[in-house]
Amino acid sequence: MNTQSNSTGFIKTLHFYYQKHKRKFTLIITVLALIFIGYPAFYSYRHFIPKHITPGEFILGKADVGPVLKTMEGEGIVVPENEVFLRAYSSGVIKRIINSPGSHIKAGEVILLMDTEQIEKEIENANDQLAVMKNNLWKNRLNDKSTRVDLDYNTEMKKLRIASIKSDLADQEQLLDVGGISPAKIEKTKQELVIAEKDLETTQQKNSIRLKQLDAEEEGLLLQISMKEKEIEEKNETFRKMTVRATSAGIVLNIYGKEGEKINGGDLLVQISNMTSFKINASVNEDFADIIKTGGEVLADLNDEYLTGLIGRVQPVIANNKINFEVFLKENSHPDLIPNMKVKLQIVKARRDSVIRVPIGQAFNESGKQYAFILENDKAVRREIVTGLRGNEFLEIISGININDSLILSDISSYRHMKEVNIEN
Repeated sequence: MNTQSNSTGFIKTLHFYYQKHKRKFTLIITVLALIFIGYPAFYSYRHFIPKHITPGEFILGKADVGPVLKTMEGEGIVVPENEVFLRAYSSGVIKRIINSPGSHIKAGEVILLMDTEQIEKEIENANDQLAVMKNNLWKNRLNDKSTRVDLDYNTEMKKLRIASIKSDLADQEQLLDVGGISPAKIEKTKQELVIAEKDLETTQQKNSIRLKQLDAEEEGLLLQISMKEKEIEEKNETFRKMTVRATSAGIVLNIYGKEGEKINGGDLLVQISNMTSFKINASVNEDFADIIKTGGEVLADLNDEYLTGLIGRVQPVIANNKINFEVFLKENSHPDLIPNMKVKLQIVKARRDSVIRVPIGQAFNESGKQYAFILENDKAVRREIVTGLRGNEFLEIISGININDSLILSDISSYRHMKEVNIEN
């Protein structure tokens, strides 16, 4: 009776546990069934895969050396590049306007002259001050040489005195042996020797300190000279910038000032524009703001011809969920560039130059280490490879593939368990 009761209780408990965890039991049983049925099927299927393929069943690619680029898409509009605004380098007075608004000018041509009288005086005074500093440096070096001679002489004299006292002491010790001198005399000579040696030690320490002082004085003078030379260089640069020149050929659109008018440093002076070279005003979604950096590389699609450019100024303000920036083209005078023309852009996210690469194909996955089938005579041999940057068109090969190797780009993953596959025509 007890046994039957216990069995009934166990069955009820098991039934209750099953009902509570029914979904888990069902999942476990399903997985086990799939493994039980699937593994033999897969194992058997392997033996039915043909051990050869024909050329029409796969796509081949060849490894070469070149760049691998990973890009994202953007868009832009072609605009004149050289609408340039020139600002005053420093404060001054407009002395003369050489080319008024409307004038056609060449790159480097003078547009206007600023009064340079004040800066010329500053340069002259700075050069005089530099000459005085260099003269002081010359005198300091002469004094340095003289002081070093005196210090060396003083040290040598004290060394000679010590040598003389030591010689006298030796003579006196010989006389003491024959009774020709008193011990007190020898003791006095020894005291003189100790004092002389201490005096030499003190002199050498003072000399070392003095030499360091001389070196420090020269370093100080050299630093002052260097600072003054930089100041003069800056003033000369200011002097050169007082002659305002065109940075590129074009037309003077505006001059912000008149002859005799005072201009502050940083004020707008001249506006120039032309239609001989162009740039691109571009934009991308704000989600890619971290990629758009000044100096980044961009490829502009111009009628299936790609022009290389670099990102210039990036607008700090996001407008309509877009990041706006400029692209300066290397071929900024390309004949197919037309103002207001829309162009598609490929913005380079990553780049590897002069690497072994292969065309992108279904044979490759995202992992770095994987297998590829390389053609060797009439066979495709499985080889382990390591990949790097996955670009838009090419895949970087770090190891496992050599230049000019031919390999299968198609997905032949069903052969991945085989070390080699025959190729039959």
